[in-house]
Amino acid sequence: MNAENSHPTTTDAGVPVASDEHSLSVGPDGPLLLQDHYLIEQMAQFNRERIPERQPHAKGGGAFGEFEVTQDVSQWTRAGLFQPGRKTEVLARFSTVAGERGSPDTWRDPRGFALKFYTDEGNFDLVGNNTPVFFIRDPMKFQHFIRSQKRRAANNLRDHDMQWDFWTLSPESAHQVTWLMGDRGIPRTWRHMNGYSSHTYSWINADGEMFWVKYHFKTDQGIECFTQDEADQMASIDTDYHQRDLFEHIEAEEFPSWTLQVQVMPFEDAKTYRYNPFDLTKVWPHSDYPLHEVGRLTLNRNVTDYHAQMEQAAFQPNNLVAGTGLSPDKMLLARGFSYADAHRARLGVNYQQIPVNEPKCPVFSYSKDGAMRVKPVSDPVYAPNSYGGPVADPERTDDGGRWYADGQMVRTAYTLREDDDDWSQAGTLVREVLDDDARGRLVDNIVGHLLNGVSEPILARAFDYWRNVDKDLGDRIESGVRAKQDETDPKAADQGNPARSSAQQKA
Repeated sequence: MNAENSHPTTTDAGVPVASDEHSLSVGPDGPLLLQDHYLIEQMAQFNRERIPERQPHAKGGGAFGEFEVTQDVSQWTRAGLFQPGRKTEVLARFSTVAGERGSPDTWRDPRGFALKFYTDEGNFDLVGNNTPVFFIRDPMKFQHFIRSQKRRAANNLRDHDMQWDFWTLSPESAHQVTWLMGDRGIPRTWRHMNGYSSHTYSWINADGEMFWVKYHFKTDQGIECFTQDEADQMASIDTDYHQRDLFEHIEAEEFPSWTLQVQVMPFEDAKTYRYNPFDLTKVWPHSDYPLHEVGRLTLNRNVTDYHAQMEQAAFQPNNLVAGTGLSPDKMLLARGFSYADAHRARLGVNYQQIPVNEPKCPVFSYSKDGAMRVKPVSDPVYAPNSYGGPVADPERTDDGGRWYADGQMVRTAYTLREDDDDWSQAGTLVREVLDDDARGRLVDNIVGHLLNGVSEPILARAFDYWRNVDKDLGDRIESGVRAKQDETDPKAADQGNPARSSAQQKA
């Protein structure tokens, strides 16, 4: 054994192996032997070491950290992790939405912002993005939306035509697409972006009162974004730039942090509020429901095994603790099933026994058997029983929500309210939040995107789409596209070197 290394190489069963370099053969020049079990183990393991990538959010990374409560919000929630002074270990994962595992970090795309809090009452998960809204409000359209952002069946290429086809036929997407095509569509780093629950959740206090809540994780590093040209350059220089940036800053003990603030809506307000508060394509104006500080999230520990601690990390909004809950948000309710089911399909039914997903508190579950169950199960394995098995305790949970609903069975995504429409909040973002320079970059970004293979019928719909958001914006976009439609891409032309001399070609 090498004197510099005190640990011998072993098989996965812990048995020391004879060589890291040479297979067992009949003489130096002879055939290999089937009984070389270590060679077989190495080849068989290699053939199986990739698990399916996530459908959306395949490309990402993150770190461990701590959440510390800095303000008293106990008037709204009894959740232990949100009580004054409480500290909780956290795992964070940031990601793109549409890109595959090998795609560049700096493509224009929303960024996932998922958190797992390891509380003493069980795991509490939040799944969100770096935007406060989303493209759709009904989960029936989610699968179709993701497919429209991925690759065509015929040529396996990403296609702006099908993206704009979906968006322009889904007017509720306008608010999110405005965010996406603006500056925040490409964060400079994960450290320099906010995270939002986007969804409306519920809080329940010690007196049993329910409140509606939206989570906002505001970056303490400040918002910084790439321009499209900067992002394109970085994609060619370092496809893993965001992941590298986070890892290196934590390694240097320059720990990024976010301040958690929440908007809180009294339960009764939701019945008459001018927007439907559960519509994922809408925000609650801060003038109506201001932000309240809760605490600070700090990431201070890098993963040591990316596959075990990040690729197999499983976040799901149905991981709730007492004092927290879901809401009538249709997208959130569907995600309560779909996220956990995705993990069962990708990682196996016992994925919550993988250490990164394992709760820090005792687990008393009646789940039994299945692939990769590693935690021992003891009788009784059924309920109810007479042999001292665990018993459900409703006092320890706020399961199921406490809102009332009735009506005919319909296929409609929310009843329209006083100010409900698909364009107004996007228009307010353009006219009142963006300055002139930001509006100019928004126009340039949209024009560049539309010039990339979008067909004429869909182009016409796209111009109308943006005019519905803002008349001047739509006019500027159409003028920009029409002026450049016949141009070839100068970057592609230069890179192709089409004008080589005949001598060069013969050489």
